[in-house]
Amino acid sequence: MPAELYRLARALSTPESTPEEQRPAHQKHPLARMLTIGVIASVIGVLICLQIDWFPTQGSAQADQIDTLYDVLLIASVPVFVLVMTVAIYCVFAFRAKPGDRGDGAHIHGNTKLEVVWVTIPFIIVSALAVYGWVVLDDIEAKKSGELVVNVTGEQFAWSFDYPEEKVGSNELVLPLDRPVHFKIHAKDVLHSFWVPAFRMKQDAVPGIETNTRVTPNREGTYEVVCAELCGIGHATMRQQVRVVPVSEWEAWVEDQRAGGDAPEEGEDPIAAGREIFISAGCNACHTLDDANATAAVGPDLNQLAAVAEDREGRTNAEEYVKESIVDPPAFVVEGYDGDTMPGNFGDQLTPEEIDTLVEYLLGLSQTESGK
Repeated sequence: MPAELYRLARALSTPESTPEEQRPAHQKHPLARMLTIGVIASVIGVLICLQIDWFPTQGSAQADQIDTLYDVLLIASVPVFVLVMTVAIYCVFAFRAKPGDRGDGAHIHGNTKLEVVWVTIPFIIVSALAVYGWVVLDDIEAKKSGELVVNVTGEQFAWSFDYPEEKVGSNELVLPLDRPVHFKIHAKDVLHSFWVPAFRMKQDAVPGIETNTRVTPNREGTYEVVCAELCGIGHATMRQQVRVVPVSEWEAWVEDQRAGGDAPEEGEDPIAAGREIFISAGCNACHTLDDANATAAVGPDLNQLAAVAEDREGRTNAEEYVKESIVDPPAFVVEGYDGDTMPGNFGDQLTPEEIDTLVEYLLGLSQTESGK
């Protein structure tokens, strides 16, 4: 009998059997209350998100379209998130069980109209966003006349660049202003991801296949080239730079590369020339060298290179030791380091003059450090 009385009391106290005027305040038109709160919170959330500076400086013609697409996604997704969380939080507080109530909740059966609505609306939103995204992608990846082709090769832990039409190879990426660029991307060892945040472009580098992406640099400056795919112990240091320069300056750079690259000219400071090669070749991504503000620890510390070179067993010529270590890294492996970590293509990417300049720079600095 007490159990029957308890069930009867629960039945009489349910919202379905309680007159509207006798319901608690939180049960009067809960849907309107939740929608009002959700709309206000959505507007505030969208305004806050649109005020946040999510990206670095735009460096390409495609960047504005991509940033606009991102803003549209925020405008669409923030209200959906806020409205769903508003309903969930409201229900948690408004319809929570009373202390000591261990009974089952009310049995709710399907509402066909409601199910059709909450499936149809997200379908329309997602479809519209997908079409808009496809239009933007198709536009920024469209082939353009006068494209500059650049072959990009990623390997642990550096990028190298080849300009096939100009017959120039370099460890530095230099691009002409306002000229469309077609990147053909490759990987020698593991998965990498070629990413220039200022260009808003990122494309995986996959061993065995060629991937492609296009961009038109439209702002002069120096920007970061980053690997966005975890590729090994030196992944965080796989950073180089891209310089966007006027066409005339780019053409002069190409001619300089053909003529022997960054070997110091007569009267030029060999330390400055060596530092430029050290940075442009990506050596600073793996080694520590105070003069170049390099602090990476993937490879050996180069501040004491002269002393290390002289102490190598079977080696009396420091220049030859350093040169061979650059061209054939596994030939001389410093204890505690892996000889397969350093790329083995510097002999192809750097001219003999550049290698000589780099060797002179490294030994000259380390001799100074050691007081020689």
